[in-house]
Amino acid sequence: MTTYILIVMSALIIIMLGVLLMRPNGIDTSALREDNARLRERLSERLGVLAQNATELKNISSDIANFKNILMGNKQARGTFGERQLEDLVADIMPPETYAFQHVMDTGVRPDCIIRLPYPPGDMIIDSKFPLESFSRMTNNENPELYRKQFELDVRKHIDAIAEKYIIPGKTAESAMMFIASESIFETLHREFSGIINYAARKKVFIVSPSTLWATLNTIRSVLSDIKIKRVAGQIKRELDLLLADLSRLAERTDNVRKHFTQAQSDIEQIQTSIEKIAPRAEKLKELDFDK
Repeated sequence: MTTYILIVMSALIIIMLGVLLMRPNGIDTSALREDNARLRERLSERLGVLAQNATELKNISSDIANFKNILMGNKQARGTFGERQLEDLVADIMPPETYAFQHVMDTGVRPDCIIRLPYPPGDMIIDSKFPLESFSRMTNNENPELYRKQFELDVRKHIDAIAEKYIIPGKTAESAMMFIASESIFETLHREFSGIINYAARKKVFIVSPSTLWATLNTIRSVLSDIKIKRVAGQIKRELDLLLADLSRLAERTDNVRKHFTQAQSDIEQIQTSIEKIAPRAEKLKELDFDK
């Protein structure tokens, strides 16, 4: 890339010089000097920008080379890179209460990520693996067949470890996921190592890449949303049933009160009738002359 920029810079200089040489005779000398000054100024600006871009590209190339060297030479750095990418994907998609990172399980193991799911199916484990070293040897060697077996063996070991440690009957889901932070490795596995994919399926370990994990997590989030809606709907139904029962009891008690009021009204009417009968008699008794 730097060589290409130098070639472009040289071509610009030649073009500028050619423009200057092709100017017709008889032109005003002062105007020519002004034009040349402006051309030199613009040329200087363009060369400065190209030089800056070349420096930035060189720095970027150096950073990429250093990053590649770190990943290739440091197994722990590769693991950290994969775990970090996994955490970013999960945190961007899933609600905070539905996942946990580096959580110690009852068995003492510490998976990279646990997706909290109701049982069944139970918690889904995602563990990050990055078999970059053997993959790089296989793809960058003149005789890749020598390293294919080693690459396949490394991936099988990862599958066995995940199946053994993170699939626990009655406690976790019946399957787990192996996250590979490289799309190229994931693609190579599905294109050239169908035996490994079938082996992982038999072990109930699903191999996912950043793009496929993104799709899987979105599906899981939709399922969790449906479960939450159904759970809330169930709670609402239970509350409605209780409310209807309370309304039924209230109607019954209201009817009893109505009956009591009806009986009280009847008793009052009877009392009023008795008063109406007693009052005339009292008047008659009052009219009697007890002195004679």
